[in-house]
Amino acid sequence: MMERKLTELDDKRRKIQLGGGDKRILQQHEKGKYTARERIEMLLDEGSFRELFAFAHTRAPYLGMDSIDAPGEGVVTGYGTVDGRKVYIFAQDFTVFGGALGEVHARKIANVMDMAVATGSPIIGLNDSGGARIQEGVVSLDGYGHVFYRNAIYSGVIPQISIIMGPCAGGAVYSPAITDFIFMVEGTSQMFITGPKVIETVTGEKITSEELGGARVQEAVSGVAHFSSPSEEEALAEVRRLLSFLPSSHSEKPPTVPYAGSWEPDESILELIPDEGSKVYDVKDIIGRLVDDGDFFEVQKLFARNAVVGFGRIGGRVVGLIANQPKFMAGGLDIDSSDKVARFIRFCDSFQIPLITLEDVTGFIPGVKQELGGIIRHGAKILYAYSEATVPKITVILRKAYGGAYVAMNSKAIGADLVYAWPASEIAVMGPEGAANIIYAKEIAAAENPEQARSLRIQEYREKVANPYVAAGAGMVDDVIDPRETRRLLFEGLELLEHKQEARPQRKHGNIPL
Repeated sequence: MMERKLTELDDKRRKIQLGGGDKRILQQHEKGKYTARERIEMLLDEGSFRELFAFAHTRAPYLGMDSIDAPGEGVVTGYGTVDGRKVYIFAQDFTVFGGALGEVHARKIANVMDMAVATGSPIIGLNDSGGARIQEGVVSLDGYGHVFYRNAIYSGVIPQISIIMGPCAGGAVYSPAITDFIFMVEGTSQMFITGPKVIETVTGEKITSEELGGARVQEAVSGVAHFSSPSEEEALAEVRRLLSFLPSSHSEKPPTVPYAGSWEPDESILELIPDEGSKVYDVKDIIGRLVDDGDFFEVQKLFARNAVVGFGRIGGRVVGLIANQPKFMAGGLDIDSSDKVARFIRFCDSFQIPLITLEDVTGFIPGVKQELGGIIRHGAKILYAYSEATVPKITVILRKAYGGAYVAMNSKAIGADLVYAWPASEIAVMGPEGAANIIYAKEIAAAENPEQARSLRIQEYREKVANPYVAAGAGMVDDVIDPRETRRLLFEGLELLEHKQEARPQRKHGNIPL
């Protein structure tokens, strides 16, 4: 009797594991895509996956649903490990009903999300779905709502990662949009609210799915996606790398690794920033000198490129790095970079990741487009995010720190624990050139040699007002440091602040200017 039952169990499991069958699996492979189970195997440690809710099936008796065979309800759910650390996972199976979401499909996802929170583990979603299951009507939409709700209330509790492996349209895009990080695959992933055909019908505009919501568009233009990769294998490898920097939940600190490298002064760092303030350089070269082994994991590298954010380690400790990028817009802050930086700060603060800010900012970008687009509202997000964050916060002023942007980029006034300045840096309301033109306008105009008078006044302002010793004298800078010692001082600062505690007024929550 038991042997027969075990054979029946094996037969049922094999059928579920085959998904939509050999023909549909072949169709998936012909599109250059893997199946849900193949993706899970690539992402997780070998042999670690344990499936949950495998025998779930639809309860819808109408529109022929009772006669449709949908093994696993079009989604594979369970848990496993990545580098030995537990994660929960769901992977929509496009070979079964196009991965369409119905009531039970959504319940499977919601259940595994609940289990992830109960055990303090990250949740990873592999999205490859045709959208809501039309045959189930409003019940399928209600299913989406249950998933969205969990995305929201579990935000900041456990890391939530979305991997877009195929089409993601309509309401389906909002679950990934609430999660912490979105990965996409070039050529096979798309995200949009309304597809090309509907847009053409309504507005007359013609556009392809890739042009509208492909991986590169969503990473570089809209900023919806955080990462894009040429293949599914590379996307999944990047997810594993991201997880290596993250704690499993908000109650843990990020994982540390042993470090036995050198702390000797770095002579090469002196060559990276030009003496002339108008010349550009790549701040990522500086970051590469500061993090262990030059290993920097950049987030949203193609979006708002005037700001750089990402993860690294200093002395084995994970840090979140935020830097102005002089290669683009002279490192100034605009609408998109403000959103990018604020969002990253809030993620790091949620998960106990210390923040290192490398500042070289000329100010908020001026212009009619920026003003009408709401640069005030967007710029305020950075001020709010830094002020709200209670993790260790260290700033290094590399070259320029002008105006309101100086305050916004983690100044002492909004809660920086340590602020260091390089000796050639300038800290002022505005650059010496602009300041001299305003303060000494009449004197320069009346001078026998206006250009010479202007140069002298610029130099005077630079020496008397803008130099870092003025800020240090006023207590706004903790120390003016030798650039070659920056990495060691950051490590010492992180050690000093390791057990930092900061009390805030009791409240339900703040109201960030969204």
